[in-house]
Amino acid sequence: MAFKVLVVDDSTFYRRRVRDILNADRELEVVGEARNGQEAVDMLGRISVDVITMDVEMPVMDGISAVKAIMNQRPVPILMFSSLTHQGAQATLDALEAGALDFLPKKFEEIASERQQAAGVLRTKVRLLARRGTGMRRPAMSSSNTAGMPSMPRNAPKSTFLRSSSVLTGQKDAAVIPSVSSVTRSGKSYQCLAVGASTGGPVALQKLLTPLPADFPYPILLVQHMPGTFTAAFAQRLDNQCAINVKEACSGDILQPGCAYLAPGGKQMLVQRRQTGVSLQVVEFDDSALTYKPSVDVTFESVAQAFGGDVMGVILTGMGADGKEGSATLKQKGASIWAQDQASCVVYGMPQAVAKANIAHKSISIDDMAGCILSEMMPVA
Repeated sequence: MAFKVLVVDDSTFYRRRVRDILNADRELEVVGEARNGQEAVDMLGRISVDVITMDVEMPVMDGISAVKAIMNQRPVPILMFSSLTHQGAQATLDALEAGALDFLPKKFEEIASERQQAAGVLRTKVRLLARRGTGMRRPAMSSSNTAGMPSMPRNAPKSTFLRSSSVLTGQKDAAVIPSVSSVTRSGKSYQCLAVGASTGGPVALQKLLTPLPADFPYPILLVQHMPGTFTAAFAQRLDNQCAINVKEACSGDILQPGCAYLAPGGKQMLVQRRQTGVSLQVVEFDDSALTYKPSVDVTFESVAQAFGGDVMGVILTGMGADGKEGSATLKQKGASIWAQDQASCVVYGMPQAVAKANIAHKSISIDDMAGCILSEMMPVA
C-alpha cells in the first residue's frame, strides 16, 4: 500500500513535476495538491495523508504558517522546499523549528529535467518521512524561540514516533544500547567536543547547545549536513540563541573555549595543531568518494590527529552512516563516543551506525544530552 502525499506549491509547473517524480515510486502516491498553505490546511480536514511536501514562499498562507497550523491541528511529517538564498535559509530554519522534519533546496532546473539523482533524493526523503510519521505529535521546538533557551519546558509535549530503524534504513535494528538520562563523571581529560548531525540536526543541535554555559571550557566542532548558503544563517541563529559563541568556521580560526565552529556547507573542516595553537582549515576536496560536504568522518579524523583521545564525540540524528569511521578512529585513541538514542532521533541512521558497530559508549536522548555532557566534561569545582 502506497504512502499518501500532499504536494503544496503555488507553481502549477512545480506541483506537476513533483507529482510525476513521486508517483514513479510504487511506495508513493500523490493524493492531493494545494496552491498555498491555507488550501493545504483545509484539505487535511477532508483527506488522509502520510507526508507533505511544502514550499516556503506562497500567497494567502506561507509555508511556515502552514507548518505551525498543521502541527497544532493534525501533525503530519513535512518536507520543506527552500530557495538557496539567505532569506530562504532563515525561512527554512523557522519551518524546522515549527515542526517540519527535513528540507530540500528548491532547484527548478533539476526538477524540470528530472535528473535521476535529484529525483532519487526527493523520493528517498519523502519515503523516509512517511514511514516514520506514525504517532506523530506536536514538535518540541517553536519558531518563536529566539531568546536563547529552549522554547518549551522539559515536560512539554514533543515529537514522538513509532519507529523501526529497519524500515527507515533497510538494515536490521542495532543491538539495543539502553538509553541513559544521566552520567557520573568518569574523570577523563578533554580538550574538545565534536558533534556530527544530519536530518533533524538543526533542532537537535539547538537543544544540545542552548544549555551550555558561556564558560564552557572547550572548543566545540559542529558538522551538520547542510547547503553552503544555509550554514552562515544557521550559525548566526545558534549564536543568537546560545550563551556560548557560535560561528561559521573559517580557515585560520584558532580554537577557543566556549566557542562552537560550524563547518561550512559544501566544504570540509579540518583541525590542525600548530605552534600557535590548534586552528581550523576549511578546504574543498576534489574527491568524488566523499558523499557529504561537510563530512563528519573527515572532521573527526582530523580531530583525532589533533587531540588524540581527549575528545568527546557525539553523533546525532541523521540518515546514513557518516561519522562511523571517524568515531571509530577517535575511540581507538581513547575518546568518548556518545550517540543520540533511537527514540529521540528524527532518523536513526548515523547514531545506529556507531551503535551497531559497538563504537558508541552511551546512548542518550537529545533532551538529556546537554546535561550529560556538562556532567562529564565540566571541571569539578
